[in-house]
Amino acid sequence: MNELELYIHIPFCMKKCNYCDFLSAPADEESQSAYMESLKREIVFYGKRLRGRRLSTVYIGGGTPSWMQTFYIRELLETVYASFLVEEDAEITIECNPGTLTRDKLECYKELGINRLSIGLQSADDEELKLLGRVHTYEQFLRNYELARECGFGNINIDLMDSLPGHTVEKFYRTLMNVIRLKPEHISCYSLIIEKGTPFYDWYKFDVVKLHAGMQTEELPMEDTSYQIGKMTQDLLAEHGYIRYEISNYAREGYACRHNIGYWQRTEYLGVGLGSSSLLEETRYSNIRKLRDYIEASMQIEGKTAYDESLKRTVFSTNLHDSANGLFREEQMEEFMFLGLRMLEGIEKSSFYQKFGFPVGFIYQDVLPGLKQEDLLVETPTRIYLTDKGMDLNNYVAAQFLL
Repeated sequence: MNELELYIHIPFCMKKCNYCDFLSAPADEESQSAYMESLKREIVFYGKRLRGRRLSTVYIGGGTPSWMQTFYIRELLETVYASFLVEEDAEITIECNPGTLTRDKLECYKELGINRLSIGLQSADDEELKLLGRVHTYEQFLRNYELARECGFGNINIDLMDSLPGHTVEKFYRTLMNVIRLKPEHISCYSLIIEKGTPFYDWYKFDVVKLHAGMQTEELPMEDTSYQIGKMTQDLLAEHGYIRYEISNYAREGYACRHNIGYWQRTEYLGVGLGSSSLLEETRYSNIRKLRDYIEASMQIEGKTAYDESLKRTVFSTNLHDSANGLFREEQMEEFMFLGLRMLEGIEKSSFYQKFGFPVGFIYQDVLPGLKQEDLLVETPTRIYLTDKGMDLNNYVAAQFLL
């Protein structure tokens, strides 16, 4: 139980992308400085509270952490190292956007122990990048990628986005092939989701309605096209040595993202920073989402415990938390199943039994036979995992495991 993952949220970026509904925005130097001080205070607080816990992974996400001045990242990681025991082989990732990396930054990252870069390319087509509202070109990405290799980074992920307006199988194929030729260790392929409150929603909301109604769209790809893009992606990446280990993630042998696997296997993780989530002691936490409130609360971090009558146990929280929800046993079982089944290897029956004291087949005796009959799920003596069809219908399958 000593293992712990750490997620650090830096909510600042050069410019909000047209599709983005993440908790991120541009900010002035004063706001950045105040926030980074707050972040360090939160890390120190938890270092004392969780003394003895070993960090197996650290993930610096955003926003665009690589947009920040180098000294901020240095002070941040120095605070982590001073506050926690970090395993020698810990996976330490920083998210980067093309056009924000320099040789000085990359050399500093290496010096600080960062050993994995996650670069948000999204598309190798400059017109698509412009539509998305990205602040970089494909050429800038290539320069940053080569610079990262020159600086010795041997574990690089590239994020791509499919099902963009006007997307075809052929268009995404060209982006994929451009990326495959670079031989990154990891590729993440996510489908565009149109979220309310974004420019994309204003532009394409009528197409979203048509999609849900099964009607012909004007600019967004139809479901059949998105399905074909997904199948092409799987086949092409497999052909070039990338193993699909989770719904949207592919890696060369030995380069699956340990931090994300921890989320899907319900390893305990601490999220620090604005709006960050945590899973600690079977309690899910969410931090304050307003920058000024977070900074003010961090000036004097206060923890408290309260007895939850329905859970029959105490739940810890702080004034940095927007919510702290203890999980019932049934909720823990649900999460074990629908998170674990995101991975191609699925879940181990023995792990379920060790954690909950009941065979998974007993708890889900009304669910498993039906899913197997629908060819959505496979059950072996030791494991349960989804078929290709089950992966395609993952949201439907996940809903079946809600108790």
